[in-house]
Amino acid sequence: MLKEYDFTKGVPGKYAQRYAEGTNVVVIDPDVAEVFPDHDSVNQALRSLAEIIRRQKKPA
Repeated sequence: MLKEYDFTKGVPGKYAQRYAEGTNVVVIDPDVAEVFPDHDSVNQALRSLAEIIRRQKKPA
């Protein structure tokens, strides 16, 4: 650790429960973030895209 790191206001284990439940972090590019400003909008867009993909994969 570098001496300039200051963890005096840190909270031990703050995200431990969430991490234990599983995590899937994806970093999006800034230009995409302008269109999808939060996780809800990203998830909705991906769900819509996933539905389109599922429909195309089903036999006619």
